[in-house]
Amino acid sequence: MTPLVLTPGDPRGIGPEIALKALARRDPAARPVVLAGSLDALLAAHALAPGAPPLQPLERLEGPVEPGHLGVWDPGDTTEPVEVGAIRGAVSACLQGTAAGLVTGPIHKARLAARGFAYPGHTDFLGHLCGVERPVMAFVGGQLRIALVTVHLPLRAVADALTTDGVAHTIRTAHDALVGQLGLPAPRIGVCGLNPHAGDDGLLGREEIDVIAPAVEACRADGIDARGPISAEAAVRQGASGQVDLVVAMYHDQGLAPLKLLDFGRSVNWTLGLPILRTSVDHGTADDIAGKGIADPQSLEAALAWADRVAQRAP
Repeated sequence: MTPLVLTPGDPRGIGPEIALKALARRDPAARPVVLAGSLDALLAAHALAPGAPPLQPLERLEGPVEPGHLGVWDPGDTTEPVEVGAIRGAVSACLQGTAAGLVTGPIHKARLAARGFAYPGHTDFLGHLCGVERPVMAFVGGQLRIALVTVHLPLRAVADALTTDGVAHTIRTAHDALVGQLGLPAPRIGVCGLNPHAGDDGLLGREEIDVIAPAVEACRADGIDARGPISAEAAVRQGASGQVDLVVAMYHDQGLAPLKLLDFGRSVNWTLGLPILRTSVDHGTADDIAGKGIADPQSLEAALAWADRVAQRAP
């Protein structure tokens, strides 16, 4: 069975610890996992994860792994940070078909930027590596699936950043992922408004009328079951109750605040629009608790489980 590649992320954060804890509790019959990252950090974290299999260094990511061991490919930390080289190698393996998907641990954006990393986070770097200009950030938590039109913007900049093309791109990308990766034949997508009460027919803002509604109409003309703009609270309620299969939110906290309220610590970052499968944790490096043995691996376990679900559909 083709393995998943797990990149623990920043070696100074909790990534190595939660990676080994998650794999220690993983069903031995599940799809195999190969680690790509700092071997030294993983060896140091091994004592914090009782039951984790012994680590086996690999000269290449596709190298054979002895039964009962966890293979670890360390790309080194010379021309670029080890976590960046690990992502680069993992994406290459996924594109070549020697890995079924990529599951990522947390990276530290400020530390990477200080070393010349030119991307604001995983999503943009993955888009660059895969030749995709506009990957979409989405999250899965319990019954709720959320895709974001804008991501890391100041709230005062969101309205100016919204375009009909951008909203429609998010709807279409989410639809294609629900069909292609989850196998839903006719996914239902609820589209949030930007303003309270979805603008109240223009009384509380015209973004719904001028930007969002035209995007929904264009997608519906393509045969996509897009619904909205709907007030955000109603759209999230419909998503959580299963009336829609995914909710498109206009900005970061509009989608993630309710999702994390409903499923905090177990939600999954799911990148849409890439030619590869990628899932991730929904949290940062948590430097303050790194090395203390108290980091919770639930989000990473959920990311592995979601990757398993999607990879199961792959040929």
